[in-house]
Amino acid sequence: MLTAVGIVVFVVGIMLSIALHELGHLLPAKRFGVKITQYMIGFGPTVWSRRKGETEIGVKAIPLGGYVRMIGMYPPAAPGRGGSGRLSKLMAEARAASAAEVETAEDEPRTFYRLSAPRKIVVMLGGPTTNLVVAFILFAIVLVGFGIPQASLKVDSISKCVPSTADAYGDCASGNTTPSPANAAGVKAGDLVVSLAGKHVSDWTSFSNAIHAQGAGETTLVVTRGGSNISLPITLVAIPRQVVQGGHTVTRTVGFIGISPAIAATRQSITTVPGYVWDLSVRSLKVVVSIPVRMVDVAKSVFGNAPRDPNGPISIVGAGRISGQIAGTQGMPTSWKIADLLGLIASLNLFLFLFNLIPLLPLDGGHVVGAAFEGVRRQFARMRQRPDPGPVDVARMLPVAYTVSILLVSMSVLLIYADLVKPISIG
Repeated sequence: MLTAVGIVVFVVGIMLSIALHELGHLLPAKRFGVKITQYMIGFGPTVWSRRKGETEIGVKAIPLGGYVRMIGMYPPAAPGRGGSGRLSKLMAEARAASAAEVETAEDEPRTFYRLSAPRKIVVMLGGPTTNLVVAFILFAIVLVGFGIPQASLKVDSISKCVPSTADAYGDCASGNTTPSPANAAGVKAGDLVVSLAGKHVSDWTSFSNAIHAQGAGETTLVVTRGGSNISLPITLVAIPRQVVQGGHTVTRTVGFIGISPAIAATRQSITTVPGYVWDLSVRSLKVVVSIPVRMVDVAKSVFGNAPRDPNGPISIVGAGRISGQIAGTQGMPTSWKIADLLGLIASLNLFLFLFNLIPLLPLDGGHVVGAAFEGVRRQFARMRQRPDPGPVDVARMLPVAYTVSILLVSMSVLLIYADLVKPISIG
């Protein structure tokens, strides 16, 4: 039951994300006077629709995107720009379909191609920017409202022996009587660490660093137990441990105490949200750039014996599956499940923002580049006191748009198939 709830929450979340993306295009376009005939969520057959004024609002069967139909996306062909080839006929048909949307003389000044270059950029960036805002808000709710699961100062478990003298289960090896420092000192699960060697510790990281820096030897550990502070004499031991130093992994001899922390959600300051979103954006951008290579890896995994990369791309089916697993996880606090689902939807919106900025049609970034080129061209013409060259003929980029569309559909089909036959699980 909970698994189904998680899937439903994700589907609703992605539909709302798409709806808000398209609304980000619709509102500025209407503000600039462009006539909009359709506002649709999804593709394929129409499931539901209604007309509000001059715009048909509806939901379609395949929730893999959406669109806002603005009249006059393509300007008329410039004189002498005809042709009889297949591509020329394709462009001519697209221009004819665009012109057919202009039904009356009053519609002509309300076409998209008549907007100034800055206004075109605002309209086309409206969708991705909306996704970025949604992602920022959701991440803020997760980080500030719910917190991030982190190691706390509360003791979860005690190592019975030092690692070098323990068996594969962490128990003392046969014939070994050397307990871990925490075990020998009488530390108990549920204790709350206060200080080490007289120095107060504020979080697990500072406590762990203090242990490593202390090294082997006698010291004092203060914990809170039953509402009272208890001072425990403790003798730390030194063990070899791999640490990251200067970007490299090295082996160092550090202090060891034998305590495992309990994991607790720690609320973050609102000031941490921009940095968190930026770091995630950088990592997500690397994923976007490496998509061709990652898709090859997915194909090798699905049609061969290579394992599926748990950090590789997934489809909407895979993301929905993970949402269901999150909601159905036994023993996880409900607040953590909600935070994880919100984080997943926030990550989706951040990906939509970055992916749609790719400067290729039919993505928003392709339209932005076209509008920017148009603006630069007009500025140069004005500076040289030459006639206005007019809007950029975006129809000439239709071969690129169709090629990109075919690639996107192929990627989606491959990922959906991979998520059905060789899915990625969170645990």
